[in-house]
Parts: sequence; structure tokens; C-alpha cells
Amino acid sequence: MIKRMHVALNCTDLEKSLEFYRAFFGNEPTKVKENYAKFELDDPALHFSLNVRPFEQKGVLNHLGFQVNNTEEVLAMGDRLRKSGLLLIDEMNTTCCYAVQDKVWVYDPDGNAWEVFYTSADSEFESAGDARDLSLCCAPPAAPVAVEFTSFKKKMED
Repeated sequence: MIKRMHVALNCTDLEKSLEFYRAFFGNEPTKVKENYAKFELDDPALHFSLNVRPFEQKGVLNHLGFQVNNTEEVLAMGDRLRKSGLLLIDEMNTTCCYAVQDKVWVYDPDGNAWEVFYTSADSEFESAGDARDLSLCCAPPAAPVAVEFTSFKKKMED
């Protein structure tokens, strides 16, 4: 079901980061825009992206996730996560990171965002919203809130 692990990092200088990650991965990126780049590696199976963002906003880690093979797998994972009682955000047919995607989001207890996504097409636009609003792309639509998984489990049992 899972095609690649996804790691999205914030960076302040895309060119310097690209120089480093080209050498580190020994591969060229599959997409480069003025404020975004991604590497899709097969060995290891990794979807790695760089987002130009100020660190004061979120720190170095943008989010984590899994790239899957189709929308049906996104929906199946979404159903499983709902049944587990995890906070879930659906974003179907959204434009993000210069791609059209179907995705679901959860937050871990420390507020780290995880997405499960399928990319159906490339896009010339970074996001579906205002290009200057960095919160609209490559991060969940709501601000992370630290949650306790046990409270979700109890809620589901009641």
C-alpha cells in the first residue's frame, strides 16, 4: 500500500540545499520551482521535499507522511485512522506543492503533522489559494494542537 516514506523539510536557501541533497542522495530532483523542490527516490523509497519557509514559523521539520499508489488507498487509510480515533483532516483534489493531490492528515501527540497522499497530476501553481499564504501548501490546513491519543481512544469507546 505505501509507495514511499515522505519527509518535508523547511529550508532558507533552496540552491544551497539542492547542492547538498544532490550530492547526499546521488540523484537529481524530480521537480524544482523557485520555492520548492522534491526528490523521489526508489532506493530507499523516499519522497523528500524542500519548502522555502522561515524557521521561526515552524522550525526545520515541515511534516512527515506516506505517498500511496491511488486515491482508494488514501480513503482506506483515512477510514482506518478515523476508526482508530485519531484526529483527521481530509483534503481531496487539492493543489499543493505544485501538484494535484488527495490526502488525509493526522497530528501526533506533540503536534507533528503526518499526511497520507496520492498525487494525480502536476500543477503550475504551488497551492489552490493565495500564493503568498504559506499555510495553504505543504502543511495541514489547521494549526497543530498537542493531543493525547488515550483521550481519543476513550472518546471512541464511549
